[in-house]
Amino acid sequence: MKKKLLFIFNPHSGKGLIKNKLLEIVDIMVKADYEVTIYPTQSKGDAQNHVREEAKNYDLIVCSGGDGTLDEAVSGMMESEEKTLLGYIPAGSTNDFANSLRIPKSMLKAANVAVKGRRFPVDIGYFNGDSFVYVAAFGLFTAVSYQTSQQLKNVLGHAAYILEGMKQLLDIPVYKMRVEYDDEVLEDEFIYGMITNSISVGGFKNLTGKNVLLDDGVFEVTLIKAPKNPLELNEIIAALTSRKDDTDLVYSFKSSNIKFYPEEIIPWTLDGEFGGDHKEVEIRNMHQALEIMVKNKETSVK
Repeated sequence: MKKKLLFIFNPHSGKGLIKNKLLEIVDIMVKADYEVTIYPTQSKGDAQNHVREEAKNYDLIVCSGGDGTLDEAVSGMMESEEKTLLGYIPAGSTNDFANSLRIPKSMLKAANVAVKGRRFPVDIGYFNGDSFVYVAAFGLFTAVSYQTSQQLKNVLGHAAYILEGMKQLLDIPVYKMRVEYDDEVLEDEFIYGMITNSISVGGFKNLTGKNVLLDDGVFEVTLIKAPKNPLELNEIIAALTSRKDDTDLVYSFKSSNIKFYPEEIIPWTLDGEFGGDHKEVEIRNMHQALEIMVKNKETSVK
């Protein structure tokens, strides 16, 4: 009996290029001895709902789209009865998690990896009852991804995020909060925070920390203090781009469980999509919660 594959794709991601490759992608899947069901997403949240309901009926689920589509597929899987094997064909503007997993940028090569690669267990993030794949963040620039229109992303690609981000530099919000992790407590004013399981965020590499592993049970945490003057802002930028631990303006550490207690309700982003407004947040690392297909030749993903 042939194995069953559900192929879910966002027809609007990355200039809609998937439409030109659809027949070739399905052909690769069929030649790998899968019986393929195709499902183009119809609206936001559709991938999550469909995966949650259908995961138990398939041997492999392959999703294609940007990081938001992947996030929906993973969220649906975490809510389903069955943790079905997942494949990913990146088709968005940045594709941070695919880059971290070294999944090919070519859709056809990625399709081959999805059906012929090897299983790799990845950590998944828990966020106040929701889940995320590679980043939960608050503060400066976090609204950039979900406030940038799909049309602008398609036309300008990565530059669209930069343009939207430049607008936010005019008014930097500051959040006073208490952060608890591993018996440690921080109390400070922050302009940005990110909890990541990725070697890149927003297409920029080396921002998330050193020795990043996607299956080690811990997140990389970066918290940026509010600069008091332009010199401190320059110091922060230099510290982030070099990843040198030579400033007290940036907290950088690894943890599997982090709690945030801000003085006010703040908006969060999960995998580049709006994650809601929250007063208190608990983030936990769900160690090797899902398996995703990666290239056969890699012995580990770093």
